[in-house]
Amino acid sequence: MSKHNRAQPAIESPCVNICVIHPESRLCTGCLRSIDEITAWGTMTPDARRLVMAELPGRAGRLTQRRGGRAGRLSRPRS
Repeated sequence: MSKHNRAQPAIESPCVNICVIHPESRLCTGCLRSIDEITAWGTMTPDARRLVMAELPGRAGRLTQRRGGRAGRLSRPRS
């Protein structure tokens, strides 16, 4: 089999089906990708996907705690 006929293994998406964009970092809170990366994922080269995948672990620190959302509202004393 020639070098050109070998299929390279696909790089799976890091999506975990928690698709919420953090308002300050503009990253998905589930997979840590940007909207541009999510949109382009299907057309990215394997090398480009590997680069994004390598960057994801370092992005978690960019997500700051939000003010509480629903859980925060429910825990507040009612007047």
